[in-house]
Amino acid sequence: MARIGIIAGEASGDLLGAHLIAALQARSPALEFLGIAGPRMQALGATSLFPMEKLAVRGYVEVLKHYREIRRIQRDITARFLHNPPDMFIGIDAPDFNLGVEEPLKAAGITTIHYVSPSIWAWRRERIHRIKRAVSHMLTIFPFEAKLYEDAGIPVSYVGHTLADDIPLEIDRAAARRSFNIDAGGPLIALLPGSRASELDFHAELFAATAVEIKKTLSTVRFVAPFTTPATQAKFEAAVQKIGVGKGKLCVQCIQGASQLALAAADVALIKSGTSTLEAALMKCPMVITYRVSALTAWLMRRKGRGYLPYIGLPNILAGEFIVPELLQEDATPEKLAQALLTCYRDENRRNELKDRFATIHRSLRQNSAERIGEALEPYLT
Repeated sequence: MARIGIIAGEASGDLLGAHLIAALQARSPALEFLGIAGPRMQALGATSLFPMEKLAVRGYVEVLKHYREIRRIQRDITARFLHNPPDMFIGIDAPDFNLGVEEPLKAAGITTIHYVSPSIWAWRRERIHRIKRAVSHMLTIFPFEAKLYEDAGIPVSYVGHTLADDIPLEIDRAAARRSFNIDAGGPLIALLPGSRASELDFHAELFAATAVEIKKTLSTVRFVAPFTTPATQAKFEAAVQKIGVGKGKLCVQCIQGASQLALAAADVALIKSGTSTLEAALMKCPMVITYRVSALTAWLMRRKGRGYLPYIGLPNILAGEFIVPELLQEDATPEKLAQALLTCYRDENRRNELKDRFATIHRSLRQNSAERIGEALEPYLT
């Protein structure tokens, strides 16, 4: 039985990891997966040596707070794989953690696969040199990324995005709205403040306060907020109560999972930057993108030179232009976010144009990624 080391660091990585595991199991059922895995990966038989949530921290300052624990996990799991080498190691996203594992493993002769390119096209392009030392083969999910690795002499395969395969091209919005018991014309806004507890620290009160601002203008509005864990949902609900907008004043329906259903039903969404923005585009949901980190993290990011691209939202990156608003850091205020959302909601023609742009993005990412992953990795399993 071939042993595969595998590490995912957050909910989106767990989704991609489960898809990858299923793709490899379809070709070689007798595979053992061991490393750091979320619930979806574990449901397919992966063994997790450490809780995935330990790695789900973003931002320089936020990572520093947990640095010792994260570094200890990184050292421990690397030592395990060096002592008892897997036939292959697969790092899923989480580049700061996974590249640190991959580099010594590759130096020891272990094949290392990295699934999801670090955003070298956006900032910190110098990472390509470390990637070359650490990675035997890169699997990219966006079409424009492959050439960057080809030019650097790194074996690469563009495999598309599993979400684009799984989500239908046509969305049944009416059925989704019926599931929330809302009529076809009633305004519904989705709120997606993040999947990590650290993201909720910066976004929970911001999103709740934005909902209050919208309610002042759009009295019949309803909100739906999907969460990946009970802990993040509880954090958001506590923020709603803290700023004094109880259930009687503001209708926010918090749900577990079902983010795609919420996005299908919503007229527009407020979403923190990340994979959720791609999911919203694939669900053909117009959006406003936002993101906040600590002031020190923001300063450090600017010092590191983010700015190769003028945008950070995946829909804008894939479109090659600003097609949805981005309000970040100091610009992310309840008043500005509410105004951007209301502007989008009121302009039905613009929302329809956005849905057409999102459909084009969807088709470009719809590549039967399971088959492509299997083809790319099969030579390393024989």
